[in-house]
Amino acid sequence: MNTYKLRFIPLGGVVGVTKNMYVYELYEDDRLKDILIVDCGIGFPLEKELGVDFVIPDVTYLTDKAHLIRAVILSHGHEDHISALPFHYRTLGNPPVLASRLTCALVEHKFKEFGLSVKLKQIEYEKEYPLGLFKLSFIRLTHSIPDTVHILIKTPVGNIYHGADFKLDLTPPYGKYPDFYAMTKAGKEGILCLMSDCLGAEREGTTLSEKIVSQTFEDEMRKTKGKFIMTTFSSNISRIHQCVEVAVKFNRKVAFLGRSMRENTRISREIGYLPIPENFLAKEEEVARLPANKVCLIVAGSQGQYDSALSKLANNKNPNVKIKPGDKVIMSSDPIPGNEHEVYSLIEELSLLGADVKYSDIQEQLHASGHGNQEDLKFLVRFTEPDYFLPIGGTIRHQFQYSKMLTEMGFKKEQIFLLNEGETVWFLKNKAYKGEVIEGKNIYVDAYGVGDVGNIVLRDRKTLASEGIVSVILVLDNQARLLTRPKFVTRGFVFEKGEEKLFSDATRIVEKTLNFKGGSVIDFGQVRKEAVMILEDYFFKKRGRKPLVIVDIIQI
Repeated sequence: MNTYKLRFIPLGGVVGVTKNMYVYELYEDDRLKDILIVDCGIGFPLEKELGVDFVIPDVTYLTDKAHLIRAVILSHGHEDHISALPFHYRTLGNPPVLASRLTCALVEHKFKEFGLSVKLKQIEYEKEYPLGLFKLSFIRLTHSIPDTVHILIKTPVGNIYHGADFKLDLTPPYGKYPDFYAMTKAGKEGILCLMSDCLGAEREGTTLSEKIVSQTFEDEMRKTKGKFIMTTFSSNISRIHQCVEVAVKFNRKVAFLGRSMRENTRISREIGYLPIPENFLAKEEEVARLPANKVCLIVAGSQGQYDSALSKLANNKNPNVKIKPGDKVIMSSDPIPGNEHEVYSLIEELSLLGADVKYSDIQEQLHASGHGNQEDLKFLVRFTEPDYFLPIGGTIRHQFQYSKMLTEMGFKKEQIFLLNEGETVWFLKNKAYKGEVIEGKNIYVDAYGVGDVGNIVLRDRKTLASEGIVSVILVLDNQARLLTRPKFVTRGFVFEKGEEKLFSDATRIVEKTLNFKGGSVIDFGQVRKEAVMILEDYFFKKRGRKPLVIVDIIQI
């Protein structure tokens, strides 16, 4: 009789909210048979001000196992769940990708931008999909983007309910309400483990319906004499749809600002998910010619991203659209944890230009979270009644709050697994335990490449940003003796008035150190390291700062 084991490996998404990627491995008699991947998204690093655009999961662990990957399953179309896939698709062996209709359309567009093709399969809700020894079915849920699904993964070990980002919205602005029957049916059949979104675990009650935002848009647009500007995630098609409907009602033309916003809305219109009368569509360059009270702008950049469409408006860099007194800006999304500073800085810049900026801190019902609060999460728990729990899609604190909620519901701590990225869980029939750690790292992506920015580069960029740089040129003979005085060039370290005395003393220290060198064989690499250490210590003692010191040696 064959014995089976299932291993769950989060390569992202369990501690950082974004960069979601989850691996399921099925073993038969200790031999790895099948691999299933759920989601493959990007993350938004704290190092973004240092030239890092985003991060993607490290798939090194999977490189020699690509032939066993049966499919990539996508839960919905948000960037943090789909946008890393074009970077890794070939490495993963070009597997089939299963997703709902809107998600398929967004993924197909992303692959076209990369000049790649992808094996896309649009899922059907009433169908079961055999993938090796896995069997999958899809359950309709609601989130802040249409066509969100949960995934029921049937295995020889037991059934896994993968409950990625969701809320239980009974009156969604677009699409159908959650399939409660399918959820409870899955629970009746038996769930070994529930992998649940936990981002709303700190908030009591149920999450507000997306519908409440429509009334807010209507109330605010009625009072706006200038341009009405709404910003949200460019993939939040439900929110965009509501804003468009209100704009049409108030006879305002709609223009989309930002590349991602234009592309996502174009795709949504093409498949019928964002109906807009053609005579209400305006191009960005037409806005200046329209009366301000006849304009509605839907703008990308709600998280304060550098050089986004909203950032350009706030910094007066858009040649076609200028913020003026009487304009209103609705921030219809809350900051992702870690983005608060960038978002509030943007609000201040917009306010200085004369805009009336509305955001969640000062006004309610501008935004309805796409993530279920405690009562939504409890409903899913009671629908599925699993043997084990594993919170995903949040930070460490969200995991702890989810665990606290479960213990208050009567579940035991031994039933709950709280993980860091790379930590694994093994599942057997009626048993689960923590396994080995799969080592990984963040793969940084900037405008010039993937993985070119490593930890050393980030460290140097941080030093440059906060401490400045000092470059030193040393002309030495073959005995490492100075032939001319050291030449110092500095940027961002000291003001010019303070340079002369500081670098005069630094010159004497270098001269004194190097003039003691001697011997038949000189290690110039060691000479360089020693000069760097001496100068770093000297500058720190004199200025309390440790600039990035670069020593170039010219050997004559």
